[in-house]
Amino acid sequence: MNTFGSKVDARALGKVAVLMGGASAERDVSLMSGRGVLQALRSRGVDAHAFDPAHNDLGELKRGGYDRCFIALHGRHGEDGTVQGALELLGIPYTGPGVMASSMSMDKIMTKRIWRAEGLPTPDWRLVASGEETALALQALGAPMIVKPAREGSTLGLSKVTSPEQCEQAYLLASKYDPEVLCEQFIEGDETTCPVLGEGAGAYALPVIRIVAPQGNYDYQNKYFTDDTKYHCPSGLPEVEEREIQRLVVQAFRSLGCRGWARADIMIRASDRKPFLLEINTSPGMTGHSLVPMSARAVGISYEDLCVGVLATATLDTPPGSTLIPTQSQPQEAIAP
Repeated sequence: MNTFGSKVDARALGKVAVLMGGASAERDVSLMSGRGVLQALRSRGVDAHAFDPAHNDLGELKRGGYDRCFIALHGRHGEDGTVQGALELLGIPYTGPGVMASSMSMDKIMTKRIWRAEGLPTPDWRLVASGEETALALQALGAPMIVKPAREGSTLGLSKVTSPEQCEQAYLLASKYDPEVLCEQFIEGDETTCPVLGEGAGAYALPVIRIVAPQGNYDYQNKYFTDDTKYHCPSGLPEVEEREIQRLVVQAFRSLGCRGWARADIMIRASDRKPFLLEINTSPGMTGHSLVPMSARAVGISYEDLCVGVLATATLDTPPGSTLIPTQSQPQEAIAP
């Protein structure tokens, strides 16, 4: 039985803002996540309050005396380093990875470049700027091919193309969400996901979840609004494959400098059972259909303990108590007139 979050003193967490909603394309999912987190924290005696950055200035967090933030925002301005940077300036600890790790992880192209440099397996890709370049990418990568925005989540703007005639429409759809469009080699096989908790050498993977979506289409609708997708946890994979996926996701998490929590998506190629890292989510969903709570339950971590445990990891890139401003006793550099 994992004791993550179960022994945290709720009173020691102080006044907490659950950041939810926001202005991204994933606003509706974020609101669902945030409401679930808020209810869970309150049920454990945490002084938690809803805070929607789309309707409230972040400066109100400082004026309101908040001690820490649980980031339940998804997508742009929520898990891309921007709100993390604002909270750094305000000096309010927050959940999840820091500014740089969040920014790199949100950018699928930067993530893949880092993983490739670290020797971690990820599908081949091309960055494209037009329908014509998308068609050329299809020639290079082969069909079928995935076309998606470089900095968006929840499969928004994603298409699976099998012919040159589909490339223009796929590019236009993806470019509605982001000017940078990623074409990625499609990996045929088992779709899996695996959460990671902790930081640095102490980071560890939770159980792997195997996802079986209708016609293999794990899109936005099948993720959040239907019960047709099947989730297997335990995954039913051979133990050697489960362990390899867990090893890979922890390496992927560390390579990007992540901390707190995240969830990585992996495809297992059917032809040779080789796993490929697709992307990493640094502010995972916490809805009724979400996968981190499902994986946590498999090792005895309740939804409430998961929320409290993640909240307890809230921190800043700049260590508490340190100062970036020279004191009067410290010599200051002369500023030329």
